[in-house]
Amino acid sequence: MNMAFLTSGMMLAFAAFSSFSISDAYSKLLAGQLDPFEVAFSGGVFGFLIIPFIRNKNESYKDIFAPTHPLMWVVRAVATFAATAASVEAFMLLPMPEALSLMFLMPLFVTILSVTLLHEKVSGWAWLSVILGFVGVLIVLRPGVRALHLGHLCALVAAIANAVGVIAYRLAGNDTPRLSLFGSSLFGPLVGDGVLMLAHAHWPHGLKTWMFLFGYGFLAALGQLFMMMATARAPANRVALPQYSQMLWAVAFSYFLFHQPLDGWTFAGIVVVTLSGMINWIRQHIVYEELILKERRAARRRAETHVPDRA
Repeated sequence: MNMAFLTSGMMLAFAAFSSFSISDAYSKLLAGQLDPFEVAFSGGVFGFLIIPFIRNKNESYKDIFAPTHPLMWVVRAVATFAATAASVEAFMLLPMPEALSLMFLMPLFVTILSVTLLHEKVSGWAWLSVILGFVGVLIVLRPGVRALHLGHLCALVAAIANAVGVIAYRLAGNDTPRLSLFGSSLFGPLVGDGVLMLAHAHWPHGLKTWMFLFGYGFLAALGQLFMMMATARAPANRVALPQYSQMLWAVAFSYFLFHQPLDGWTFAGIVVVTLSGMINWIRQHIVYEELILKERRAARRRAETHVPDRA
């Protein structure tokens, strides 16, 4: 694989997770100003600005409404609705690192659902990674020592909903148009959050509120665009690594922007959660490098076999 192409994929992944992190910060800045469902709904509205950049040349805008697998389209839409609404509420109620530490349980739920629904084989390294991540979350939350509330439940719901969305994507297969995938992530929040916000919604007032809403919705959609571009340039295991840069963003925002410094236990738990992801990535990296070496050896043998005899 071309190293420059691979590096560009990694940089795009960093840009994607940076966009997601700043988007989350904007949603937290809106706490107390707007209903969480209204914020999530607005994110879907502003996300439409990205659609022209998502569409491939051979795709029609009708693909948004014409999914290849309707049932999986609906499942992804519902999962995205639940994830966006729950994550907005979680970031409003919790310090960002604490909310993210719970949302990083998504790989655990993906692993469980992969085994139960897809009947996939999961390596011991993967189980070690998710179990270690779960231990890290327990260190952050310390159940029985500190009170848990709605924000923690919302972060957990977001992790489960995101995992369901990943499984639905796998079940849909690789023949689903990009516009269809992106459309389900827009219409889920638009319909679901649009209905739930009716009881408490009000027109946003002030330029600052509109800027925060735009920043939340546009950057979340922009992150999706960067992620699609990144996965086209680098293997999934390489693209996943920059996800943990979100925790650095969260700690920085929590300390400097929201003035919510971490205590020692929370910091230790975050380190454990991050290490859990690193273990899984290192294992995937080793497997990937071994495959490359095997391919090179096989190519060398084929080349040696076909070398013409010299006179």
